Amino acid sequence: MSELRDERLKSIGWKDLRYLTKFEVAYELTLSAPWLAASWFAAAHEYYLLALGASFMFFLTGLRQVHNAYHYALGLSRSATEWVMFALSVFMLGSMHAVQFIHLRHHRYCMTENDVEAMSARMPWWKAILIGPLFPLHIHSKALEIADARYRRWIWAELLANVVFILIAFFALEAQWLKYHVTAMLAGQCLTAFFAVWTVHHDCHSETAFARTIRHKLKALITYNMFYHVEHHLFPAVPTCKLPVLARRLDAVAPDLASNKVF
Repeated sequence: MSELRDERLKSIGWKDLRYLTKFEVAYELTLSAPWLAASWFAAAHEYYLLALGASFMFFLTGLRQVHNAYHYALGLSRSATEWVMFALSVFMLGSMHAVQFIHLRHHRYCMTENDVEAMSARMPWWKAILIGPLFPLHIHSKALEIADARYRRWIWAELLANVVFILIAFFALEAQWLKYHVTAMLAGQCLTAFFAVWTVHHDCHSETAFARTIRHKLKALITYNMFYHVEHHLFPAVPTCKLPVLARRLDAVAPDLASNKVF
């Protein structure tokens, strides 16, 4: 990516942003919990529209958590971070270690033919939505195909945990709210190709503008800073909560890199 060779970026201080206080670590680890509880409570009382809204926010905040985990930017040890990914694999469905493997390759081969994650970004928006159900299947199968033995162990363990969770939801507990949760998370996984990939990379290229970003404070707030994507690609070790600070530093020396907005 040509941006990564931009001499102006050498002047940007970013290493101080890698570190989180204990409060920030606690906040990041519990970020999605209120939304999960709200979705379960609403579904248990058959307020399904409210449950859907809470489930959407749980999935969004869960993506923020697991995205930081992919880059070991949660302020935890590497071993603890692995277990955070395992837990989120169960609650969000799927193997987060499979997604991590493909996501790290996405950073290495961003917007090139080897970038499996970016497949939907090369499509019109409506195709990115239509291929949604195939996207997680492709991600998981590709990770199992090319990942090393350590990754494959985590992936199979997480997929097995998914099966157990689904069996409990539909056959052991017979809880309607838990069945709802499984259904909602499956829908969320089917929409990741659009919301998590297409939105931040559409009409981008490996040698020009490779990602999009955001600058409107309210828009950044309601999306939990998840759309500071140029900043993330340039400095992936920086936790999401510190990306607004990084964005201001980037604007001071290279404002043109933030020209492509998500919305």
